[in-house]
Amino acid sequence: MSEHADMIVVGGGLIGPALALSLARAGFRVTVLDRVAAARRGEPDFDGRAYAVALGSMRLLQALGVWGGIEEQAQPINDIHVAEGAAANIRGGLPLLHFDPRELDEGRVGWIVEDRWLRGALLAAMDAADGITQMAPAEVTGVDYDSATAKVRLADGRALTAPLVIACDGRRSAVAAAAGIRRLRWGYGQTGLVNAIAHELPHNGLAHQSFFPGGPFAVLPLPPGNQSANRSSLVWSERTAEAERLQGLDDTAFTAEIAARIGSRLGRIELAGRRWAYPLDLTLAQRYVAPRLALAGDAAHGIHPIAGQGLNIGLRDVAALAEVLVEAARIGEDVGAVNVLERYQRWRRFDATSLALGMDALNRLFMSDNPALKLARDTGLAAVNRTGGLRRAFMREAAGVAGDLPRLLRGQAL
Repeated sequence: MSEHADMIVVGGGLIGPALALSLARAGFRVTVLDRVAAARRGEPDFDGRAYAVALGSMRLLQALGVWGGIEEQAQPINDIHVAEGAAANIRGGLPLLHFDPRELDEGRVGWIVEDRWLRGALLAAMDAADGITQMAPAEVTGVDYDSATAKVRLADGRALTAPLVIACDGRRSAVAAAAGIRRLRWGYGQTGLVNAIAHELPHNGLAHQSFFPGGPFAVLPLPPGNQSANRSSLVWSERTAEAERLQGLDDTAFTAEIAARIGSRLGRIELAGRRWAYPLDLTLAQRYVAPRLALAGDAAHGIHPIAGQGLNIGLRDVAALAEVLVEAARIGEDVGAVNVLERYQRWRRFDATSLALGMDALNRLFMSDNPALKLARDTGLAAVNRTGGLRRAFMREAAGVAGDLPRLLRGQAL
């Protein structure tokens, strides 16, 4: 027997639920599939993972009724410093770049939000929403497409049909691969290390990004927690061999390595939460759409975490795709038709690819030990730091409020 929906979303991480909520609020009946049970995905224990949520993304979450549930756990980013090497080694005590969100009319670039609060709020919103059916755990074994519907087959023998399937199942999307969508992919020879720290001195809302020969090292401010009033999340990249050495250290030695990179700015530090490690690569789908199929989030583009924009470009996909589908349905078009879906691809592909390649170039530029490149890089950064217009342009891009914005990113309902 088959169950029918207006849309089937494969992937219940962050992007899938945000998209399901966007579509359900516009009146679509959406089924969300995930391999992991919702109770496990929504575990409330602190594990050190956090995201930079840009201003535009916050507006989308606010429009979906999600932001109010996490606002108290969101740490505003009050300043951004970019430096080379440890904080204690900054030339003259000044960063290479200083971004002050107060220079913008909006007065804000973004917030740092722990994974557990954002994920939990999205799951709770789906539970409360009319029009969303969740199936988890649910293993997709295949998808068949014809001229009118897509049929999703599950491992337990069930089948689901809908005019459109949306793949939000990550940068190695099985749904995209099965549809013959090829990917451009290369590894960086780097591993991402993620953990959190408690520290003696307050961070004052400062997000600090340092560049070392092995890759970028970001210290992201977190709000006070039960165990410590002063906490930060670390997202750092290292060459894989060095990352493996670091992961093999005990907590005391690992903390000493962190302290050497941060310097004395935060005082005494200690680990908080789990230590995570994952390989870093760039992956770009050659197409975002096919008949009765659309890709969103990491299924369309997996980028380097150097600027913390992965979640935000995924939410831009959500806003654009939802708007295209809602407008198509209102004038009676087939939402799974490729000519409709290509509007979404045109809207998002260039922006996402440009950002992905820009982050790739920035990572390579800072890892280079070529003296000429280092001089050109430092000269360019100094020029940006001196020029208010350039600083504000960079901040508006980071805040997700530049360019042709879908309504949800402006905080407007569809």
